Amino acid sequence: MRRHPSPYTRTVTTRRRKHWGWGFEDEQPSPEEVRAAAAGLAAHLGFPQVEVEQPVDLETITLPVPRVVPPSALATFCSTHTHARVSHALGKSYSDVVRGFRGHFDHPPDFVAYPRDEIDVERLLEWCSRERIAAIPYGGGTSVVGGVEPVLDPSYNGAVTIDLGGLRRVLQVDRVSRAALIQGGACGPDLEAQLADHDLTLRHFPQSFELSTLGGWIATRAAGHFATVWTHIEDFVESVRALTPSGTWDSRRLPGSGAGPSPDRLLAGSEGTLGVITEAWVRVQPRPTHRASAGVRFATFAAGAECVRTLSQSGLYPSNCRLIDPSEARYTMSGDGTFALLVLGFESVDHAVDDSMDRALAICADHGGIAGERRGSSEGRRATSSGRGAGGGDGVSGVGAWREAFLRAPYIRDIFVAMGVLSETFETAVTWERFPAFHERVMSAARAAAEGVSGVAHVSCRFTHIYPDGPAPYYTVLAPAQRGEEVEQWAAIKAAVSEVLLAEGATITHHHAVGRDHRPWYDRQRPDPFAAALRGAKAAVDPRGIMNPGVLIDPLQ
Repeated sequence: MRRHPSPYTRTVTTRRRKHWGWGFEDEQPSPEEVRAAAAGLAAHLGFPQVEVEQPVDLETITLPVPRVVPPSALATFCSTHTHARVSHALGKSYSDVVRGFRGHFDHPPDFVAYPRDEIDVERLLEWCSRERIAAIPYGGGTSVVGGVEPVLDPSYNGAVTIDLGGLRRVLQVDRVSRAALIQGGACGPDLEAQLADHDLTLRHFPQSFELSTLGGWIATRAAGHFATVWTHIEDFVESVRALTPSGTWDSRRLPGSGAGPSPDRLLAGSEGTLGVITEAWVRVQPRPTHRASAGVRFATFAAGAECVRTLSQSGLYPSNCRLIDPSEARYTMSGDGTFALLVLGFESVDHAVDDSMDRALAICADHGGIAGERRGSSEGRRATSSGRGAGGGDGVSGVGAWREAFLRAPYIRDIFVAMGVLSETFETAVTWERFPAFHERVMSAARAAAEGVSGVAHVSCRFTHIYPDGPAPYYTVLAPAQRGEEVEQWAAIKAAVSEVLLAEGATITHHHAVGRDHRPWYDRQRPDPFAAALRGAKAAVDPRGIMNPGVLIDPLQ
């Protein structure tokens, strides 16, 4: 096992995460600010304004007594503090935030471990395996699919959540091959800040970037902000190192290989069921020096979609090609609801991107698109440390407003809970020839389900990623919630839409992972022989079935 001396001397934050929602305690707005924001949001959405609730105080939450306590050899890096157990009990789906807001933590871990190095992880897994204690790997806790909640059957003696935040360093940088060895617990801003010292970037910016981690991205096959080419995290991976109850899973670092099924690809999307990802070599690159962006209006979402299909098959590969329907443009204040908006961007390390943007805008014009003002950076100007502004300039009125809404969405969702608004999102992918009919059916099913439980609803769509053979549409549902019944309302809408996704041959998830929430549909999507093979792999590396039981496959008995 490895102990790494820390080359990273920046101050480690002591800020505490909110115990129930997104972000940090010191970012929580005051009750007066929440009420003011809620009034404005209710008026904008056209929903009735109701009394704004306040979250349950941490001090009033009573948790069950831990079923197990760590042995003295492990106790030095473990905690049974209420905040530790509560803040690691749930992910960040709408259902999770509602339950946390109300103080309903039905399945907290018995304690939380904060390993300092791989030796701590190895010792912890040995003990958990011996005592049949469920071990839940935890990166940023940003799962929106029930991926980190310790829901166990009675055969387990307890649960420990393994918080990887102490493994957060960039360990090596290979400038010749343009790769970096990074620990699995490094969150987005942390690893980008360290790579910036070398004028490099990983260029992976999911919406959860602020809090989510490299190990979590790999474990969930996360997709980043960029619309084409390298966008899923496995596209960046050279090799992965994980600790399992049966030993170390350490693949060879290679640019590519045809030697059988890929060990890295099996870990990608494994969601903590096969081991704890502690390190990965990932492909990095110099930070962009050339960028251009524009916003393009289309009379309808269908017209914009057909344009995006042409762009996806043109070989231009824009960094951003995000199509937003009129309804989403309106409620994100990037439009008035009369047009669809395409956020289009290009960037390059090596060369100017004006010609690519010219050709892309010509394609848009051929499809009836009306371009606004173009924005771009001059040669030599560096991108920001986060890099998240690629394609995000105010190319047309509303693009900047939409980008700000995108970045603040997790925080606004917490306000929605307080003001009694149901907020659900789901994403998928489908081939182009099926998309028009598929889209109509999904929108109809989502609207019918939401109106059935709430009476009125807003349903909208945007493309988050595009491929030559199909888009990844991302749907949002907003509706008045029935206080005390939010989780049931959420479940009804999710089930109705998930049935349509499977019936239409789409995927149950494009980039949000499976977790426990998607299990019923994932079980039907995957081939049965593959499910048996996955169970075999699980039995080989985790014979006691302690690693995140219930996610992807049923717990081993």
